[in-house]
Amino acid sequence: MTDQQIYGVIGAGSFGTAVANLLAHNVKVLMYSREPAVVQRINKERKHLGIKISERISATDSLQEVASTCQTIFPIVPSVKFREMMQQLGPYLNPAHILIHGTKGFDTFEDGAHVPETDSLLPDQVHTMSQVILQESSVRRIGCLSGPNLASEIMEGQPTATLVASPFSEVITIGKSVLNSPNFKVYGSDDLLGAELAGALKNIVALGSGILRGKGLGKNIQAMLITHGLLEMVRFGRAFGAEVHSFFGTAGIGDLVATATSKSSRNFTFGYRLGQGESVTEIKKSMPELAEGVRTIQITNALARHARLRVPITNTLYNVIFDHYEIDKAIKYLLAYPYDVDVSL
Repeated sequence: MTDQQIYGVIGAGSFGTAVANLLAHNVKVLMYSREPAVVQRINKERKHLGIKISERISATDSLQEVASTCQTIFPIVPSVKFREMMQQLGPYLNPAHILIHGTKGFDTFEDGAHVPETDSLLPDQVHTMSQVILQESSVRRIGCLSGPNLASEIMEGQPTATLVASPFSEVITIGKSVLNSPNFKVYGSDDLLGAELAGALKNIVALGSGILRGKGLGKNIQAMLITHGLLEMVRFGRAFGAEVHSFFGTAGIGDLVATATSKSSRNFTFGYRLGQGESVTEIKKSMPELAEGVRTIQITNALARHARLRVPITNTLYNVIFDHYEIDKAIKYLLAYPYDVDVSL
């Protein structure tokens, strides 16, 4: 593909770096990091996070430069920092810009890693990343990058697929044209909300799946957890206005299977270490990047309570992670939970 435009990536974590290298197959890329040392290393040594950086990628620590240079930008930063980033970037944006974010989580207007007390958290306090973009900028053409996107596999050049979701067909077309490559297939969907909810909610199931593996349990019970976890994702999605079919596609079950079964997944790894006996505090201190599911489960547990949703996996995992409920007791509880039928939406 030949394209004279330069495309922006905001975020130099593992997934942001993987997306930048993917884009560089087709276009020139301007990649933002808030750390000058990272910018210098990328521009001079052509290496970051132990991988080679394409010659078609330049790095900067100026959000203004990204906005003035790039019409299409891919923001990929942790959900807890997303609003802060958009507040800094927003003044440099205009309605001509297109933003396709790759962040899987929720915003709660909180500055920092904590979430408001669960009893006081209401649905109108929780926002998807696309809603944050709308609130903090004049941009209206918004999309979401979601799907089974394990960054380590992408950076190794392994084949995979992703989804660009947007109510704007031109956003999907652009996403496909600049990301498609022989080993990276891009699908499209007009259900932006469904893709965002699926991408966030599957991290909860991945935490639980990791716990089971950490306890030394097998594939049978892991498969059961993933199956019923998917049903809880669908219940959440339907309760908050998403299309049910979105949870059975690339951004739903596709991402769920990858994230809930791979040690390359931060959320699976967090759960695995928890199942091995490490404390939440110990794991957080030693993980280089945030496991989004830990924060997501705080938010969704509160939303489920408010909406009176039947989500025993979500409730139980919240108790394990935040209320120190014994894992063995939690597993026994879920095994004995009185599901009326095998599948009930």
